[in-house]
Amino acid sequence: MIIVAADDERMALQGLEDAIREAEPKAEIHTFRWPEDLLVFMEKNHADVAFLDVEMPGMNGVDLAEKLKTYNPDINIIFTTGYGSYRAAAFELHASGYLLKPITTNKVHKELQNLRRPVKQEKAIRIQAFGNFEVYLRGTPMEFKYTKTKELLAYLVDRKGALCTNGEIMAVLFEEDKGHETYFRSLKKDLVDTMEASGCVSIINQQWGKLGINVEQFDCDYYDWCNGIRTSANAYMGEYMTQYSWGEFTNAILHTYQ
Repeated sequence: MIIVAADDERMALQGLEDAIREAEPKAEIHTFRWPEDLLVFMEKNHADVAFLDVEMPGMNGVDLAEKLKTYNPDINIIFTTGYGSYRAAAFELHASGYLLKPITTNKVHKELQNLRRPVKQEKAIRIQAFGNFEVYLRGTPMEFKYTKTKELLAYLVDRKGALCTNGEIMAVLFEEDKGHETYFRSLKKDLVDTMEASGCVSIINQQWGKLGINVEQFDCDYYDWCNGIRTSANAYMGEYMTQYSWGEFTNAILHTYQ
């Protein structure tokens, strides 16, 4: 879980950070005294929860919350304040919580246990489609027995969960060449065996004569981008699966929405 917190009062911010750290020891926490610094951070980073002081110079917490939602519409906003007069504004923003100071670990813990929007849990497999296609298992690049196995997985990722016939896949992987049925069966076995050895075999969706992937079983920068999540981790810079010529069609579509 990635949490950001903003409060212009140094001691209040430190107390808030301590309470968050005690309530959620595994969280990644970033603190800011000035709203502008938090906005700069959010331009290139993701956050699941934001604790915002309501009364801050230059930009109050309500205005800051509205701007944060332009970067991540699903961010959980929790206001922290010594006043109760902003509850109506918090309600209109669909804030996750509203804490009256002094902030305690118990108060923070209760809010984090009852977030309005569930925090997306990082999955074991992360797939990078922008730039070169890469597959990571808990941060480490995955290796396959055959180079074409990786391309097979790339094509299934490109198809976004659609079931593809063996004939369709072979036409893409081998273009006009014929007689690769035996090799293709080896590629499928390598893909399934590698995922099974990694404890992620549920990613593969096999049916008679067809193959696909379960898109909910892994994280992917391409999918996040399509879903409107814009962070440095899924930044599209005009390149998509660059090592595969068939990826140019999808890349052309991405260019139109850039």
